[in-house]
Amino acid sequence: MITTIDGLRTQLAEARAAAGEGARVALVSTIGSLHDGHIDLVHTARENADIVVVSLFVNPLRFATVAEFEAYPRTPEDDEALLDSLGVDVIFAPTTDELLPRGSATTKVSAGDLGLRYEGRSRPFYFDGLLTVEAKLLNLVRPEFAVYGLRDRQRVFLVTRMIRDLFFGVEVVEVETVRGDDGLPVSTRVGMLDAEDLAAAAKLPLALDAAASNADRGVDACIAAAQSALMGEPRIRLDYLSVVDPGSFLPVDEGHEGAAVALIAATVAGHRFVDNAEIYIH
Repeated sequence: MITTIDGLRTQLAEARAAAGEGARVALVSTIGSLHDGHIDLVHTARENADIVVVSLFVNPLRFATVAEFEAYPRTPEDDEALLDSLGVDVIFAPTTDELLPRGSATTKVSAGDLGLRYEGRSRPFYFDGLLTVEAKLLNLVRPEFAVYGLRDRQRVFLVTRMIRDLFFGVEVVEVETVRGDDGLPVSTRVGMLDAEDLAAAAKLPLALDAAASNADRGVDACIAAAQSALMGEPRIRLDYLSVVDPGSFLPVDEGHEGAAVALIAATVAGHRFVDNAEIYIH
């Protein structure tokens, strides 16, 4: 596991030399506490590249308070062992001072107006912090590919736009969401719920299924069906439910026809869950 930028550059250079001319690099950026979803990302990275780099960095710019940042679960030894077993070539786990030497005063990348919608509405700092660190990692690693899971589709949209707008020359590889038997996306939060809260949270993907099943009746019917699927569940505190255009990530109007994405976010037992589903409105 490499913890310094100099160490990262040295190990990357060695890996490129060993892999030979034309070797391709894929980056998988994470905040640690790895699970099955991350394993899928690593497998996809290996399918696309000769050298796989995984970053483990709990980004303080993504948290509202120091307490939230410090409370985030950290399992560095387990993460390293897992990544070693998967044959990851470079594991980069920098300290906060290494990657953000000036703390919150660092130069930032702005997500713009879209960064204040959906996830950004309740966490207006979140996407600027996420993009700032992502830009640093892309600049340091200089990969040919960057691999992201579609569970947080807004993140993928904004990172892809940043890569295009800032001419990083990196190809984004999207990986479908890994789900448990209950339909929930695999995440560290799922393991923190008791049986009753877990049963409540499992209604969130059912709401997305309801939206998809009613896509032939228009946008309003999609949203109404999803809302109905959540009715009577007091453990769910819905934050937002929307249908957006995948090209702009802005809400579609009632007359929209074609591809769309249904977004949902809610809190269950103090834990935030985000999910989405591709739908086709006709």
